[in-house]
Amino acid sequence: MLEFSHQEHVKSYYFDSRNQNLQQPALSQSEETDVCIVGAGFFGLSAALELAEKGKRVIVLEGARIGFGASGRSGGQAINGFEDGIDEYIELLGEENARKLWEMSLEAIDIIDERVAKYAIQCDWKKGYATLALNERRMEDLVAIEQASLRLGYQHMQLWDKAQLQRHLGSEIYVGGLYDSNSGHLHPLNYCLGLAKACLDLGVQIYEQSPVIDMRESDGIVELQTDQAKVRAKDVILATNAYIDVLPKSIHHGINRKILPVESFIIATEPLPQALADSVINNGMSVCDNNILLDYYRLSADNRLLFGSDSSSDKNMVNIMRANMLHVFPQLEAVKIDYGWAGPIDMTLNSAPHFGRISPHIYFAHGYSGHGVALTGLAGRIVAEAILGDDHRLAIFEQLKVPTFYGGRLMKKFATKIGVQYYKFLDKYR
Repeated sequence: MLEFSHQEHVKSYYFDSRNQNLQQPALSQSEETDVCIVGAGFFGLSAALELAEKGKRVIVLEGARIGFGASGRSGGQAINGFEDGIDEYIELLGEENARKLWEMSLEAIDIIDERVAKYAIQCDWKKGYATLALNERRMEDLVAIEQASLRLGYQHMQLWDKAQLQRHLGSEIYVGGLYDSNSGHLHPLNYCLGLAKACLDLGVQIYEQSPVIDMRESDGIVELQTDQAKVRAKDVILATNAYIDVLPKSIHHGINRKILPVESFIIATEPLPQALADSVINNGMSVCDNNILLDYYRLSADNRLLFGSDSSSDKNMVNIMRANMLHVFPQLEAVKIDYGWAGPIDMTLNSAPHFGRISPHIYFAHGYSGHGVALTGLAGRIVAEAILGDDHRLAIFEQLKVPTFYGGRLMKKFATKIGVQYYKFLDKYR
């Protein structure tokens, strides 16, 4: 039995503030369809929506609940670009294809704009995002990013020195930042549920608590076996992201070795009085620093500070995250913590996204490396395009080199713990 199957949503601020309850039945009888998608998160639902809009019959199989993974638990930050800088992609792919990747990353933000408007998705979508530097060396990295974006014709970024930053952020620990007026943040579970509602309205069948336990391809048809029934499809999309490790090899065919699930942890404060909220962030932006193991935070629609980090452990993470929060915002000393929750995100060893095909009829995309809120929508679109007959954009992503991680799940856990300590060391002396 799959580890995440037949589970309910974890307790979180997002779950308690969800604005829809879309519980769907489990698959109980065999079905046939054009496309079967495994996973009802941002990527799977985005692909389903694109395909349904073009008239395809689509079935989505979810092992737990809609938005059970990072799509319902993440920091909610929708960021342009990729974790790696564009210069790395120019060296690998040439300037023309690297520019296309950059333009597609901007399209990923546009997709959120379009869907929120078209389907009236209530998810507190708000523009404004800042990356902050803790010392002058890291500020130089932000200067390089701003210069690269200007070369690509992107006009939405502004470098802020310490004084400019402190007009909007009530913290003394940063030397400056890079503000992007086009990136932003949202309530991830409500966005995911909004995508699911749009899919259902277009005739997509979504089955929850329906883990896929086997998959076989023969004579141009892919058959997927759940614990109760089967689906026969012309094309399949694997949209399990950080949970791909728990699928049998007959399903993932080894692509699980391209990603390393990394735990992230978020706390949510009680609602802050407006004056106190404004003393933290007064312009509605979301924020992260540019450490390797970074802190990220933003205010929710009801003025809670959501504060997260990619360096979770087996310790008491609520206390650890509260201490991290107070290091940034000591004015919150008397504020209560109402929620704390964790979840894995899908990283690759070189932070490049891993999109592609296992066979001509089995597609996948994962390895968003912290950019999943935006890139999952793009992935859904370009994989849908490939299924509909135009794979030229998917082919660009397939040229990205993503290292393979050798070793099983226990080795991955060990490597993650060692990696966290190594990155903490780099952050301290970088």
